[in-house]
Amino acid sequence: MPIDAAQALSAEPRSAEIAWDHKDVQLYHLGLGAGVPATDPDELRYTLESRLHVLPSFATVAGAGMGVVGGLSAPGVDIDLAAVLHGGQTVQVHRPIPVTGRAVSTSRVAAVYDKGKAAILVLRSEATDADGPLWTSDSQIFVRGEGGWGGDRGPSTRLELPAREPDRTVERPVRADQALLYRLSGDWNPLHADPEFAKLAGFDRPILHGLCSYGMTLKAVVDTLLDGDVTRVRSFATRFTGVVFPGETLRVRMWREGPDAGRIQVTVTVVERDDAPVLADTVVSHT
Repeated sequence: MPIDAAQALSAEPRSAEIAWDHKDVQLYHLGLGAGVPATDPDELRYTLESRLHVLPSFATVAGAGMGVVGGLSAPGVDIDLAAVLHGGQTVQVHRPIPVTGRAVSTSRVAAVYDKGKAAILVLRSEATDADGPLWTSDSQIFVRGEGGWGGDRGPSTRLELPAREPDRTVERPVRADQALLYRLSGDWNPLHADPEFAKLAGFDRPILHGLCSYGMTLKAVVDTLLDGDVTRVRSFATRFTGVVFPGETLRVRMWREGPDAGRIQVTVTVVERDDAPVLADTVVSHT
């Protein structure tokens, strides 16, 4: 069987040193569409080194670590990358991410779930610096055709939407060149840049990185409901449900779950395609 769950789960974690500085943070923020308008004081917090803070979703690209592809080469995992989809992402930050940092990133397969006609791998990366834990990042990887061995089906992440209108709705345009800029943060998959490769994958043109939509969404929530304060974010979880093409517009709907609940539920859709879903079961936990 291409996935040996027992071997994957018992394999020794792999560690690597990662480092980043203000240029990496600024590039990541620009890849999310930050800096518009360029002189807006709220946007300068993402683009100007003297005022810079770090959006917690930066953890998904910091140091261009082993990432999802590296995790798929773990012992017990032998699969066709063409059968792989990024199904979901969670980042938990243990304290604010510094603008300049050096850490050890430790990665392992944290769970393997049997969905019948597919398998889900949970690839976990934990970053620790000299002062202790920085973040924990879980990537949920959907592998078509690899289920059916009778294993644990895993938890359900489906969330009911609140039975009321969103507290806030904002729209965020995706620039035509945004995928080209975002990929400079470390995801070089040609699916996001090469039209011919995109056609081979079944798309008529390159698509935006799912983790770019993920970061854009967190920025929208921070700027809209958290007073622009990235340090209030504790975790950010989502399930990827659809693609985005550069040049389209994201519609981000947000619901506060009570004034003291510390949770914001979010959905993201594409305006130009009749609110086609992009992110679902999305929750930002905060202080």
